Amino acid sequence: MARLYDFYQKECIPAMIQEFRYKSVMQAPRLQKIVVNMGLGEATQNIKILDSASAELAAITGQKPVITRARRSIAAFKLREGMPIGVMVTLRRDKMFEFLDRLMNIALPRVRDFRGVSDKAFDGRGNYTLGIKEQIIFPEIDYDKIDKIKGMNITIVTSAPTDEEAKFLLRRLGMPFRS
Repeated sequence: MARLYDFYQKECIPAMIQEFRYKSVMQAPRLQKIVVNMGLGEATQNIKILDSASAELAAITGQKPVITRARRSIAAFKLREGMPIGVMVTLRRDKMFEFLDRLMNIALPRVRDFRGVSDKAFDGRGNYTLGIKEQIIFPEIDYDKIDKIKGMNITIVTSAPTDEEAKFLLRRLGMPFRS
């Protein structure tokens, strides 16, 4: 069982029930999934970059990534429909909590000049998206073996109906928001 999940059960749910006056434990928002996405526009010229990105994302998340493909052709970007342009992973349950724990406690503090993440990246429905510029902040990545610095988007999907409730949940779980 993930350490963060135990903390969620024992600490976060009672705090949220007290804060938002829920009548049932089942009303308390919970994490549904975390989607980690690496968009690789340069994969149109160099298909090998997809293999390295896939291996790095698998090392970071502990799960095999899915290759995402272009939905439509865009001539200006030399992009054809169906071309591979990125990799993504959807994490749920134990892997989701373990990844979030490593992200908040190990990876984010390794960012240069880190002062916290923005609290304005909520979408209005209780989901939070975080952009990371370098994959090397994760300790699973060997700096000597990477060929190119790649960024990624991490979307945390919650069952919270409002941004306020989702922000309270993530803050209780330990997300380092800027003060």
